[in-house]
Amino acid sequence: MKGQSITSRISGIGIGRGIAIGSVIRMPDPIEDPQDLRRTASVSDEIKRVEESVAATAAELVRRGALVGGEAQDVLVAESLIVGDPTVLDDVRSLIEAGKTAERAVFEAFRNFQSALLQMGGYMAERAADLDDVAHRVIAHLIGVPAPGIPNSDHPFILVANDLAPADTAMLDLSKILALVTSGGGPTAHTAILARSKGLVAIVAAHGAESISTGAQVIIDAAASCIYLEPTDIELANARERQLTQKDVVAPLTPGELSDGTRIPLLANLGSLDEIEAAVTLGAEGVGLFRTEFLFLDEQSAPSLESQTEDYRRLLASFPGKKVVVRTLDAGADKPLAFLQQDNEGNPALGIRGLRAMRRAENIMRQQLEALAKADQETDADLWVMAPMVADAAETAYFTKIAKEYGLKTVGVMAEIPSSALVAEQILAEADFVSIGTNDLTQYTMAADRELNTTASYQNPWHPAVLRLIKLIGDAGTHVGKPVGVCGEAASDPLLAVVLVGLGATTLSMAPAALVDVRAELSKHSLADAQKLALIALSATSAAAAREKVIGS
Repeated sequence: MKGQSITSRISGIGIGRGIAIGSVIRMPDPIEDPQDLRRTASVSDEIKRVEESVAATAAELVRRGALVGGEAQDVLVAESLIVGDPTVLDDVRSLIEAGKTAERAVFEAFRNFQSALLQMGGYMAERAADLDDVAHRVIAHLIGVPAPGIPNSDHPFILVANDLAPADTAMLDLSKILALVTSGGGPTAHTAILARSKGLVAIVAAHGAESISTGAQVIIDAAASCIYLEPTDIELANARERQLTQKDVVAPLTPGELSDGTRIPLLANLGSLDEIEAAVTLGAEGVGLFRTEFLFLDEQSAPSLESQTEDYRRLLASFPGKKVVVRTLDAGADKPLAFLQQDNEGNPALGIRGLRAMRRAENIMRQQLEALAKADQETDADLWVMAPMVADAAETAYFTKIAKEYGLKTVGVMAEIPSSALVAEQILAEADFVSIGTNDLTQYTMAADRELNTTASYQNPWHPAVLRLIKLIGDAGTHVGKPVGVCGEAASDPLLAVVLVGLGATTLSMAPAALVDVRAELSKHSLADAQKLALIALSATSAAAAREKVIGS
């Protein structure tokens, strides 16, 4: 910020590089937990009330999903399935039979379910974070009050919350919400991902934001990852000037490149086929990550060879002549599939997942590779295939050998585990390329579960330890002359994207909504500039210091 120094600010993790000015409205407190009173109604009447409220809540979530579509719809449909989970409903019935009221039984059953999922970690812990919202929506219906949600306002405002449930994030009215601030969450949590996909100015993991009161005047600077409290007139004028400058910038849908002409292809991360149109519209030069597990989730058996082939054919046909990187099934104990044998693991994020799980179910992996090969033969996209969660060169050799048996031409692996960075040159001797998954690489480097609010401050890919591992991979790619991409959420941060290029990334893949900002930022820097900024970030002692030093350079 230019001008006078400000008296108070709160730091967090910025999403994008936008800036917003306005007054705050805090998210209302959730419905109070129901008291543990003795049931007076009959068991059958209480169970009937619960069943009606569950059905109504699930239907409302599905309705909201249909209104918003896309990735948000997938999130809300998944939440609607949680509402009617048979295990939870059985627990509710048992609690009612034991004398609990309908409201208290719902509260305790979902709390028990939440505790169980949190102990499982990983993807299941991510689902656990939504259970409070689900339970309170059912309880609200039971007691006849409005469900918790975004506050209504007749003027635009900045929403401040501890965190947002998927149902709330998906239904944000962008004509009213100027920006979003949460004290919880992190850059890979659903709030950040959905805010990024909506192009919303946001700061997450802003510890201290709980002290901001409704009515406070603030500046939200996502590029600086800061909330400026009660700014001066000069600071407000500077912020408005920046807003006008951003609005005046027209970013043509040109290929990604640096100011010296160095090409850095900008690709899209896709979680479903429904996201293809947005990626194409926003100028994606291809796909850097297609998450195939979304074709498998909630299926009772593995999709047939024919259905998989059709899905991949549709994907590849949408990007004629362009690079499309498909990740094979990333499943395991943290993303349980009904047709895969699951172990009861205490910490599934460190367990049998990714390629480890597929080695146990090689027939499923082979069918997927066969479907990809068939789709490749029928289209003219440039198909690249990679395996997730690869630890070393031996695992790389195993996967590339099988993939090439099916005629797949370009086969690589994801670098998400610190070990893969430490032996990156050995891995690249076996693979055609490496793609860095910064979400998991940060999680494992910092020993911080990416789904826990309590460790959100550690989930920052600006940390020099993470950047040093990325540099090891980039240096290996440069030495052997093979491409190194980045497909984690880090590539969606425009300034960090420049640093990643300086560390050796040759392509960047991101949420489609981030393409415009990243394209514009890259165009301001030469390769020498990017390498200089990378060295500055590497010399820092913390994630916050790395970002501040790069911004100030």
